[in-house]
Amino acid sequence: MHTIEPFYSWRNLYIASEDEKSPFFGRQNSEVYFENTIYNYYIHPQWDYFGSQTLYLKVLFADYEKHHAIIELFGEWNDVLYNDIMFLYRNVIEPLLDEGIQYFVMIGDNILDFHADTDDYYAEWFDNLEDGWIVALNFRDHVRKEFETANIDHFFAFGGQFDEFAWRKLSPDLLFSLLDDQMIKRLQ
Repeated sequence: MHTIEPFYSWRNLYIASEDEKSPFFGRQNSEVYFENTIYNYYIHPQWDYFGSQTLYLKVLFADYEKHHAIIELFGEWNDVLYNDIMFLYRNVIEPLLDEGIQYFVMIGDNILDFHADTDDYYAEWFDNLEDGWIVALNFRDHVRKEFETANIDHFFAFGGQFDEFAWRKLSPDLLFSLLDDQMIKRLQ
């Protein structure tokens, strides 16, 4: 697990630790010291800790003028044991909402498992979006099924074209534009 690192090709465009509006402003991640773990397995030091014991992330891009953020997730999303959604919502999403972010791209290529509890924080997040949306890209099939079983699937757009989306080949603006077009078609 220590070799899986966050996507880094957009670092010339955006670095969360250098963004004064980011919840990770001023954070310094080690390049060589592996300190964080998920179930006693060390993870790459570039993943950002936000309060969860099993879920880490990296804000890959945020555009406050266009009101969107792209967040890559890593680990096990466990609301049952660790209330990960509370930490995610309170420590990352809520500060971004306060800065005007209304469109969230949540990248789940590296989410290994999901365990649901209540939908309170999902509902609060969704209710605070005004005209925005949350797209869940590339989550594994068993994770999407758990979203559906837990009835939180109506808060996220996923499935179909969002299941195997080649996002790494795109610029953040093009990715957002393509997803926004898809969401407009879905909502019509």
